Amino acid sequence: MKKNTLALALAAALAMPALPALAQSAGEWTLGVGLANVQPKDGNGKLATLEADIGNNVQPTITFEYFIMDNVGIEVLAATPFEHDVKLEGLGKIGKVQHLPPTVSLQYHFANASDITPFVGVGFNYTVFFKEKTSGALAGNRLQLEDSAGIALHAGLDYKISENGSLRADVRWMDIDSKVKLNGAKIGTAKIDPVVMGVSYVHKF
Repeated sequence: MKKNTLALALAAALAMPALPALAQSAGEWTLGVGLANVQPKDGNGKLATLEADIGNNVQPTITFEYFIMDNVGIEVLAATPFEHDVKLEGLGKIGKVQHLPPTVSLQYHFANASDITPFVGVGFNYTVFFKEKTSGALAGNRLQLEDSAGIALHAGLDYKISENGSLRADVRWMDIDSKVKLNGAKIGTAKIDPVVMGVSYVHKF
């Protein structure tokens, strides 16, 4: 379901006609502030032979994009820490973890004659996990998730509301897999691979 959402967003963006008008000129930059909902994929792998389930979370985000060429920009995504509940089959909630997923993407904006500008991007994500806490059946044990690095895909639409301001709706997919340890012993890999749905206000400078 989540993969279908990303595929449809990418297809819609690529289907828009690219006309001579510029979306952004080289040397310009934008700043965006908004909210993002990180939704790990269904089925997050097995930890100690038990199926894992990692919950969703919404946090504020900020983006910075600098245009190195007309309509081509480099974007940096940052956010406040996301916090996810971790559940295991038959045990329920066994803990929670926080993470930060800074992402750098190369993006192309499809300029056209309307106020709606679609864009697509591809980049690199590095996710840092921290503040792992155990509860329930694993209370008192030490849980650790290792950092992850992988590709990130991005697609969205900007709707112009003023000369320098736009409202943005976007979707990302991130390749995030983390080796999990309990009391120092590896118990499996959390396959998170989330879809990230976002809305934001973007200002051009």
